Amino acid sequence: MAAIQKLIVEVVDARNLLPKDGHGTSSPYVLIDYYGQRRKTHTAVRDLNPTWNEALEFNVGKPSQVFTDMFELNIFHDKAYGPTTRNNFLGRIRLSSSQFVKKGEEALIYYPLEKKSLLSWIQGEVGLKIYYVDIVPTPPPAALAPVPQPDPPAKEVKPDPTVEAKAEAAKLNEEPAADHEAKVEAEAAKPNEEPDADHEAKVEAEAVPAPENKEPAGDIEPQCDTSSAPEQVQANEEQARQQPSMQEQSGHIEFDLTTSKAGPEAPAAPSDHVMAASVSGSVPEVKVTPPSCSPQPISRSASMASFASATAGNIPINGPQPISRTMSTASFASDITDNIPIERSSFDLVEKMHYLFVRVVKARFLPTKGSPVVKIAVANSRVESKPARRTSCFEWDQTFAFGRDSPESSSFLEVSVWDPPRGDVAAPPGFLGGICFDVSEIPLRDPPDSPLAPQWYRMEGGGAYSGDLMLATWVGTQADDSFPDAWKTDTAGNVNSKAKVYVSPKLWYLRATVIEAQDILPPVAALKEASFTIKAQLGFQVQKTKVSVTRNGTPSWNEDLLFVAAEPFTDQLSFTLENRQHKGSLALGVTRVPLTAVERRVDDRKVASRWFTFENTNDEKRAYKGRVHLRLCFDGGYHVMDEAAHVCSDYRPTARQLWKPPVGTVELGVIGCKNLLPMKTVNGKSTTDAYVVAKYASKWIRTRTVSDSLEPRWNEQYTWKVYDPCTVLALGVFDSWGIFEGENGSMETTRPDCRIGKVRIRISTLETGKVYRNTYPLLLLGSNGMTKMGEIEVAVRFIRTSPTLDFLHVYSQPLLPLMHHIKPLGMVQQEMLRSGAVKIIAAHLARSEPPLRREIVLCMLDADSHAFSMRKVRANWFRIINVLAGVIDILRWADDTRSWKNPTATILVHALLVMLVWFPDLIVPTSAFYVFAIGVWNYRFRKRDPLPHFDPKISLADTIERDELDEEFDTVPSARPNEIVRARYDKLRTLGARVQTLLGDFAAQGERAQALVTWRDPRATGIFVGLCFVVAMILYLVPSKMVAMAFGFYYLRHPMFRDRMPSPALNFFRRLPSLSDRIM
Repeated sequence: MAAIQKLIVEVVDARNLLPKDGHGTSSPYVLIDYYGQRRKTHTAVRDLNPTWNEALEFNVGKPSQVFTDMFELNIFHDKAYGPTTRNNFLGRIRLSSSQFVKKGEEALIYYPLEKKSLLSWIQGEVGLKIYYVDIVPTPPPAALAPVPQPDPPAKEVKPDPTVEAKAEAAKLNEEPAADHEAKVEAEAAKPNEEPDADHEAKVEAEAVPAPENKEPAGDIEPQCDTSSAPEQVQANEEQARQQPSMQEQSGHIEFDLTTSKAGPEAPAAPSDHVMAASVSGSVPEVKVTPPSCSPQPISRSASMASFASATAGNIPINGPQPISRTMSTASFASDITDNIPIERSSFDLVEKMHYLFVRVVKARFLPTKGSPVVKIAVANSRVESKPARRTSCFEWDQTFAFGRDSPESSSFLEVSVWDPPRGDVAAPPGFLGGICFDVSEIPLRDPPDSPLAPQWYRMEGGGAYSGDLMLATWVGTQADDSFPDAWKTDTAGNVNSKAKVYVSPKLWYLRATVIEAQDILPPVAALKEASFTIKAQLGFQVQKTKVSVTRNGTPSWNEDLLFVAAEPFTDQLSFTLENRQHKGSLALGVTRVPLTAVERRVDDRKVASRWFTFENTNDEKRAYKGRVHLRLCFDGGYHVMDEAAHVCSDYRPTARQLWKPPVGTVELGVIGCKNLLPMKTVNGKSTTDAYVVAKYASKWIRTRTVSDSLEPRWNEQYTWKVYDPCTVLALGVFDSWGIFEGENGSMETTRPDCRIGKVRIRISTLETGKVYRNTYPLLLLGSNGMTKMGEIEVAVRFIRTSPTLDFLHVYSQPLLPLMHHIKPLGMVQQEMLRSGAVKIIAAHLARSEPPLRREIVLCMLDADSHAFSMRKVRANWFRIINVLAGVIDILRWADDTRSWKNPTATILVHALLVMLVWFPDLIVPTSAFYVFAIGVWNYRFRKRDPLPHFDPKISLADTIERDELDEEFDTVPSARPNEIVRARYDKLRTLGARVQTLLGDFAAQGERAQALVTWRDPRATGIFVGLCFVVAMILYLVPSKMVAMAFGFYYLRHPMFRDRMPSPALNFFRRLPSLSDRIM
């Protein structure tokens, strides 16, 4: 019996509730509504910090238009306790079911209570644990199957599906008895609940009963013997009429409407008129084959010689008509269109690429006991299938996709079956038969059309015994559901060339607080001073605490150690106690903690600490070596950084309970590349096997690898959910060596995939609903300089799904979660954790099939972005100058104005000064209006180019010297000769001397400002203090507007009233002392 999903809500407690009973307190209880179900806790009498510790259970229904997936919790004061006449409202919370997790991932979260209306007076928070759990219902005794009798071994007694469905429905309708009011309301809501999935399956199965004494509605496929001749067909037919159909036992029936006959008296078709029944899942499915789904083969005589000549390039010859099937319309027991799966796929950002699909399922009645293969030839493409699996039939179940310029292009399709030699390798393969089609008559399938059902075809040309081959042929596009796993002509059929979607592992920060240790030294050695440290290790991550010196054998640290852990938690966190001695560190004991035993938290609350026992490091002999006091927890409130902060694609915390709903979706269409440069030489031919990898949030996509093409076309489309618009979508183009696996030996497969180029797209620069179809240059910066490797054409579209105000509200929220501001991590610690996260993700994705190689993950995550580069130092310096250019322009304008270079502008500035001084309330609005005018003016000159891309000019990639590039891409430690390393070191020392002088000048200016009041120079400090007293007296006596007016006119005086020497105030400041003379 299938498991039933339940939602468990553990109502733990509440804090700081408002008193609303008229006597300074409240008697609160919790009322929860979810999917039309209502549950209630008991009442905590007269308690503003109540504790319930009560678990409430809810049924999880299907998506419905009546009941939404919103979870609503309300807290009321119980009117039975106090003089109030109604249940006063104390607060509520509303959550989406997407925030709930499975059992084992739950954590205690305190949600702040919200208001019901604007005038509500609410405070406090409620602590909850919410999680899903799967419950396997116990079948009632009445529905148990009776013990089968040994006399009829072929017949199995099954339980009555009606009784079982009713018992299961009764089980689902049970609810815990909280109190009478909640139970009555819950029972009133029960009829509106959605039926369970298993219950629907049972009712649907009852709608089409299969009587034992009646002939089955459909024809039964015989059990195919691979060595049988056509004489055995009749015996199989009689056996099929006497036993129930395998298709009906699995709940799936297929009909062919091309030869169906109306009326209940329709005779059963012979067994050789058979269509395949697809078996998928437990829900009964009725599939109908429309008349146009089966292409008609060409009527020609076939022989082994004709197929052999076709292999050499001649026109292939066809077999007989497809085997038809008759069916009675009396078997239609339900609406067929409701059960046919409809394919929903949108490829509107890319171009359609037409393919000829051939799905080879299985064969029967083949005169061979080996493992035959299928050879398919169409136009200039020929492919051979894998050897057949030997079951009751010869099975392949393999799909092939042959590229076509247009769906109307005409050619012949040849499908033949061959028996490869088993003993003598030099013997030619045996021809078993084949079929030939005219491609122009093959139907065109375009989503949302349903998949075509395969059919049996009689093969010809195989000698006296003609076998049957089940296959399906159609013309479709890359949107077809069979396309991802099909063999394709542009990928050469390599298994590592398929398009795949990858998901990064869920990463957590593991916080280990090492508090203290006890009993680590024997009593005799307790008087000696000793140094101890704790080494913690999780996988490849190793950290150590500071050294603690003690004499009593009880060292204390109180130090936090942070690690990165990935789900599922299979590793152990080990702590090793080390004694620091002159000769080295000596390990005294070790303790190991499984990660599954570590508690999870989503806020900064303190978790309970525990004592762990140290054991001997020798596993053979375990002995007590003391104990250590630890506090361990997974911090789910942090976002585990795996990308650089300025190009991050996701800022969500690890804990799913803290996720906010998405604000939109971004769609990426990878169209193709142009003018790629050859990346390698194979057998004397320059070639490129390109594929694209895109990464956003935790979802990675990899397109198929187009082999041997300098202008590959992918036309694949992918979609991501966007939770924050200020994120970056990254995609890179790479050249694959994995396509040569198994061909050129292990040496070729160990070569890393070469990067061709990379593109970054910031989501916030995209307008809502607009399609950006642009061509970006693929620029590769290496030790030899910058090279344009080609161009990539992509289409991007951002669709906003949240309301406009909610979307704009995101810009006022912090980028990182709350824990990054409550307990911030240092820059060095963040980089260390990011390096560990990148290694974990690379190792996880490398274990996928096909693997996403380590070098690809490191490139997409910019693992080397913080390496030293003289080019980046210069580029960042010029960026600072560019930012300060606006301030410098303002200072120049002010200097030109006070110099009367433009008298008209200077006079207008005088008028503006008078207006702002006499009306100071206009200063702020005038400044805001001025900024608005600048923004509107710059809107006319905004960039209308495509989306921002890598800029070689800003990156200084065009003007950098070759030696600096060689230094940037050099490894650590350096692999260059000593002379080159010495020259680079001397150059770095020269640059360091300039930076040293600049830092000294900044420090000197700050020290001069401090010297104004520190009496380091008594005369200068006395002059400054006296002037401050005079200015204070003047401002006390003279109105401030007059002073501001006088100062403004003095500053803007004409140059004829000015001296060429620096101002006295500047001369006074430059004469103040600094601490530069005290530096040795």
